[in-house]
Amino acid sequence: MPDNGWPADRIDTENAHSARIYDYILGGKDYYPADKEAGDAMAREWPALPVHMRANRDFMNRAVRWLAEEAGVRQFLDIGTGVPTSPNLHEIAQAVATESRVVYVDNDPIVLTLSQGLLASAPEGRTAYLEADFRDPAAILDAPELRETLDLSRPVALTVIAIVHFMLDADDAVGVVRRLLEPLPSGSYLAMSIGTAEFAPEEVGRVAREYAARDMPMRLRTLDEARAFFTGLELVEPGIVQVHKWHPDGSGEQGVRDEDIAMYGAVARKP
Repeated sequence: MPDNGWPADRIDTENAHSARIYDYILGGKDYYPADKEAGDAMAREWPALPVHMRANRDFMNRAVRWLAEEAGVRQFLDIGTGVPTSPNLHEIAQAVATESRVVYVDNDPIVLTLSQGLLASAPEGRTAYLEADFRDPAAILDAPELRETLDLSRPVALTVIAIVHFMLDADDAVGVVRRLLEPLPSGSYLAMSIGTAEFAPEEVGRVAREYAARDMPMRLRTLDEARAFFTGLELVEPGIVQVHKWHPDGSGEQGVRDEDIAMYGAVARKP
């Protein structure tokens, strides 16, 4: 039983998990042998996988910084948080405005076990962690952790980073995102990264098969399918682009080839 009171046996260490594979590929330490085996197998199929995953993480950092600095957003709802990796979203937002508030949402017990790092808010702001399934928007929106942390009468940035490619058609990912956006007021934002195989179909297809072999089937989307998430919203320039092309800041995009990136990214405002 870890210190937070949650039973350690809830964590499945025998089978790979997408969040822990991501942590391993990014050079983290919160993974198990099954995650390392899976990550190594995937990187053999597509050696650019670490470049791709780092570019996705960098996109999240830039998008959150833009939302805090340029859009003036002070509230964030982060879906599919994953294993904490510094800088975490609240660290980026609170570096701009210490009063920023963040609710993190994930359904992996290991994220909950490690969530103390996500709750180390600046005293002027606040963070909360909510264990919930992305596919159940009502449970997220009605949760006390959210209602006590965020004021839904004021703009909120909904961040959905590198998660919808694990939602199959039956999960209605577009509908889920719309239901999460519905109660958020005008001036709120949606920031997303969306998996695609359009730039390296053979290599990314092989990686997807490795995920599927470990009971993590993927639904990779075309640009037209990615656009569906932003219907009725006002896209921030440059629109929906590969993540390394969204507001590059020169810190990690040099030398990155389009075929090394399998993720679209965009930020859009709710009118």
